[in-house]
Amino acid sequence: MYSGLIIAGHTEAVLSVAFSPDGRQLASGSGDTTVRLWDLNTQTPLFTCKGHKNWVLCIAWSPDGKHLVSGSKAGELQCWDPQTGNPSGNPLIGHKKWITGISWEPVHLNAPCRRFVSASKDGDARIWDVSLRKCVMCLTGHTLAITCVKWGGDGVIYTGSQDCTIKMWETSQGKLIRELKGHGHWVNSLALSTEYVLRTGANDHTCKQYSSPEEMKKVALERYKKMRGNAPERLVSGSDDFTMFLWEPAVSKHPKTRMTGHQQLVNHVYFSPDGQWIASASFDKSVKLWNGITGKFVAAFRGHVGPVYQISWSADSRLLLSGSKDSTLKIWDIRTQKLKQDLPGHADEVFAVDWSPDGEKVASGGRDRVLKLWMG
Repeated sequence: MYSGLIIAGHTEAVLSVAFSPDGRQLASGSGDTTVRLWDLNTQTPLFTCKGHKNWVLCIAWSPDGKHLVSGSKAGELQCWDPQTGNPSGNPLIGHKKWITGISWEPVHLNAPCRRFVSASKDGDARIWDVSLRKCVMCLTGHTLAITCVKWGGDGVIYTGSQDCTIKMWETSQGKLIRELKGHGHWVNSLALSTEYVLRTGANDHTCKQYSSPEEMKKVALERYKKMRGNAPERLVSGSDDFTMFLWEPAVSKHPKTRMTGHQQLVNHVYFSPDGQWIASASFDKSVKLWNGITGKFVAAFRGHVGPVYQISWSADSRLLLSGSKDSTLKIWDIRTQKLKQDLPGHADEVFAVDWSPDGEKVASGGRDRVLKLWMG
């Protein structure tokens, strides 16, 4: 059973939470314009990172754990050194509207990590190099806001947009590879079947330290290959049209399956770490579970009394966490397909949830300005 610890400090709503790839640090971004870093061993604040002039909407750790990037409502990005809490260089300027997503280049493709992609409401995605401290490529082609972005294990970038399309980009020149069409309304969320190994890179439960970037890259590549097997990387998209699509983008521009059943817009989609399941969160107050390979419907988890904003998986793919407008978090058991635990404790809407890569801890942040850490 999970017990919660309240971590106060932010003076406005907590809009994003993310554990580092090794699970030792936790970062949070807030409407108070700061990013905060927390030490999980002592459960104390390490650093308050100041520099943004507007709400911090999203944060992302590099898979080697060396960098943390945050994106703001003003459209600027800032890279931080997690060891000191200091900014690494000046803010990265280029986007004209707010940042909607950040995704790092996988460490098995490039070590140490240098490049990440940002998506913005301005309709562009930009690739940045943290060593050069500048934008090296601009991916333009969407006619409306980009809502989500993922950097895939094959080196392809996927962008989902309010123009109802998903675009695939190659990352040497930033050329458009193909368009995935089918949704009748805004695309809200994208997830990759390999996301967990891409996020954690060479980090696993052994917490081994690597002597060189080459070694880290090699281990990350082995983990990625093992996770993928002989199958192509899969992508799932969730939309305002109440549906989801399962794609094998490297194979075909047509969806493998259309996934229907939600009665309201789909807010968030997420593959389990083992790639066997897909979970979806919706404004219809339900969380649904699907087969990650076929896209077939498996179960509906009901219990929330408000829209479900975000979901996160435990490292062993056995438990699913959901955070809702109803101020609660719920943990669902995949085997029994029932509620395992209710985690009350927030006084208002829960905007952000994350499960640590080591599976031991859960973090949540919300409108009540509180960051909660739950220990298993």
